[in-house]
Amino acid sequence: MDEVSRTSSTPVEGPGASEGSVQGGSSAEAAVLSTDSTSSSSPMSADSSGDVAVVRRGVAFGAAGGALALGLLAGGVSGGLVAAALASPATDTAATSAIEGAAYAPPSTEEQVPSFVPPSWGSGQSTATAATADQQVGVVTITSTLGYQDAQSAGTGMVLTSDGLVLTNNHVIEGSTSIEVTIESTGAVYTAIVVGTDASSDVALLQLQDATGLATVALDDDAGVAVGDAVTAVGNSEGGGDLLAALGSVTALDQTMTASSNGSTPETLDGLIQFSAAVVPGDSGGPVFDDEGEVIGMTTAASSGTVETVAYAIDIEDALVIAHQIQSGIASDTVTIGYPAFLGISLGSDGSVAGVLEGTPAASSGLAAGDVITAVDGVPVPSAASLSDLLDTHSPGDTVTLTWTVAATGASTSAPVTLIAGPAD
Repeated sequence: MDEVSRTSSTPVEGPGASEGSVQGGSSAEAAVLSTDSTSSSSPMSADSSGDVAVVRRGVAFGAAGGALALGLLAGGVSGGLVAAALASPATDTAATSAIEGAAYAPPSTEEQVPSFVPPSWGSGQSTATAATADQQVGVVTITSTLGYQDAQSAGTGMVLTSDGLVLTNNHVIEGSTSIEVTIESTGAVYTAIVVGTDASSDVALLQLQDATGLATVALDDDAGVAVGDAVTAVGNSEGGGDLLAALGSVTALDQTMTASSNGSTPETLDGLIQFSAAVVPGDSGGPVFDDEGEVIGMTTAASSGTVETVAYAIDIEDALVIAHQIQSGIASDTVTIGYPAFLGISLGSDGSVAGVLEGTPAASSGLAAGDVITAVDGVPVPSAASLSDLLDTHSPGDTVTLTWTVAATGASTSAPVTLIAGPAD
């Protein structure tokens, strides 16, 4: 989970954002991933346990609207995203803002931003304690600067290779314009770039720059876990930069959780491991160890406001399948390699430009608030969603020709625009 401590939401190439500041990114080249996992994940059915409000342990503040019954499990330094919604049996239906390569503006009033509701730990659940030296090996803390939000978020990750490939949740680094990673067992600090992401599976792969000789986490090699098995979740508790360990046990397997971005089609995480442990914001992306000290899952979500915490982890085998795809540079409908192409605008509900970021291609082109983009490379743009889809087919450095109607005069104009690297999505 990651947690944040400033009001913010995520830049969207869609409704509702306006002017803000910008930081660029750079594309990443994948290194060889030294793991043996070759299995693929398969759809699983939802559990029928009682209603719980689920917090994805990655973020805490950000998107406007809704009481915060669901959120991301990230830990907080300052800034981030919000997941807010109601949960049905074993289902987390969250509302978060989505990064699609446009401008960002914080909500105009404090009332628009729901406050984070941390999980309540019951007397039957032990609190987390300092992780042992063995439990810290290969585990990192992650601080993401969210340049468009003027904020930061924090989470956890796992070192997969000695040259610095790190696995974490997508929501830990979503919206980031720069990422700093600390190897907690040594104190070494690295700059990380995004190798690729899969938002639909909540998986991200990072590369630590100039890393060599790193210790890696021990991955499970004996067919996972069973209900009742003891587990330990280790993570960057509350984004404080210290690794804590929360003891628990597996309570169910093959669980399904559905999360959606504001106005977007819901995405479903399936095959999840359900477990009881006092995980808190900041633990997202961290390992869930079995009794042999091997990673069986990656902490992603947990209940909020319940007597005892119901936590969820992505099965490590499923996460590694996606990591291998990202490392291989294979993009898909859900997998983005490197950083997305970025124009630097936001669109209002009527499809007009709501705002333009200074220093971006949109600003250089002469686009202004109120203008309406009508075509990209001659392809008509009937909606905000279609504009996002068209830009998603491009990479940073591509030049496209935009056609738009100027709000001030009603005249149609066009200009070539070279897209830049946007925030991680």
